Amino acid sequence: MTPLEFDARHLWHPYTNVLDPGAMHLISETTGVWLIRDDGTRMIDAMSSWWCTVHGHRHPAIIAAMQAQLAQMPHVMFGGLTHEPAIALGRRLIGFLPTGLDRIFFSDSGSVAIEVALKMAVQYQIAMGRAERTEFATIRGGYHGDTWKAMSVCDPVNGMHGLFRGALSIQHFLPRPPIPFGGDWTEDAADNGLGALERLLAAKGARIAAVILEPVVQGAGGMYFYHPAWLRGARALCDAHGVLLILDEIATGFGRTGEMFAMDHAGVEPDILCLGKALTGGHITLAATIATEPVARGIGESEAGVLMHGPTYMANPLACAAGVASLDQLARGDWRNAVARIADQLWQQLGPARRLPGVADVRVLGAIGVIEMKDRVDPAIAHRRAPETGVWLRPFGRNIYCMPPYIICPDELSRVTAAMTDLAGGAR
Repeated sequence: MTPLEFDARHLWHPYTNVLDPGAMHLISETTGVWLIRDDGTRMIDAMSSWWCTVHGHRHPAIIAAMQAQLAQMPHVMFGGLTHEPAIALGRRLIGFLPTGLDRIFFSDSGSVAIEVALKMAVQYQIAMGRAERTEFATIRGGYHGDTWKAMSVCDPVNGMHGLFRGALSIQHFLPRPPIPFGGDWTEDAADNGLGALERLLAAKGARIAAVILEPVVQGAGGMYFYHPAWLRGARALCDAHGVLLILDEIATGFGRTGEMFAMDHAGVEPDILCLGKALTGGHITLAATIATEPVARGIGESEAGVLMHGPTYMANPLACAAGVASLDQLARGDWRNAVARIADQLWQQLGPARRLPGVADVRVLGAIGVIEMKDRVDPAIAHRRAPETGVWLRPFGRNIYCMPPYIICPDELSRVTAAMTDLAGGAR
């Protein structure tokens, strides 16, 4: 049995039918922006391996930091113990964040970071004498992960977890902010979509612990970019009703949208922030849930006293070392010009796709390019074409999109946009 035959028979891939897994590529090596198959075929990783390898694969500084840490201490439990990589990463994170966000809880993955944030919100409300506040509000079109509670705040109708909606906690879903990024903002709540949130909090705020949002960019829920002013309005309404604001920056953090964090477009600070994916430059899994001092102190002074969560691999030293090296790369500031260059080129080269008959919209924000089709795109078409185009794309729903590593050069990015436009022209 060949490796690919074994894979098809025994290994379960994400969002894949085990009875018909479709085209599969055996990757033997990665370097820079490239994925290299076992037969030597090279494909540009236009996905940044699900949006995390912002510095490219096998970045020398990150690899060196991980090798040094591996030789010294790959892992140690974080309960009752600490270590320099976690402390160093904490220092760097706080240096990137607004002053008020300074209590860091490390975990294994983005979904777990969301679970921790939801727990924090409920425990905080209990500590404040509001034990009835156990529900959450969000907007349609969102995605916050695949674990159980995280699924409950993903879009229950059009999202990936609609199958489970009868088994999940019922949350409060608001219409998606109607004014897109770059659109003309109006202060009329009936037109800007904030009226729905205001009515919900006025009627049911006494039962809601927090509002959870992907700031400005909705990722896996549809690649929709909404106006930053909506986020500012949501912050004010949460404050007025004693509801916490959780921002999920797992996909957008660390420069992807052209700002260090997507929330920076709005000048908004949350009570709880979730980070992941690019935190380690995509070299190893790690996430963080970061709270303000009032949230952390509220939980600490409560009857329970402790946050009821503790992953086995929390603050894994190897992952923290990778995170330190990744943030050191970002601290140099080169990413900002790189992302701006990518955005300009994406606009120039994807814009003409608007004229294709099957295209509904083209949009770009930072190092994110999207061709939205009128009908669903079969990802298997892109998977089969990847070796010949030399570009790895993974469309979902009606979206053909890219989120390339920041180190991609103009010629490589031209290959990505050409592959996207070709797929849009022939997608069926």
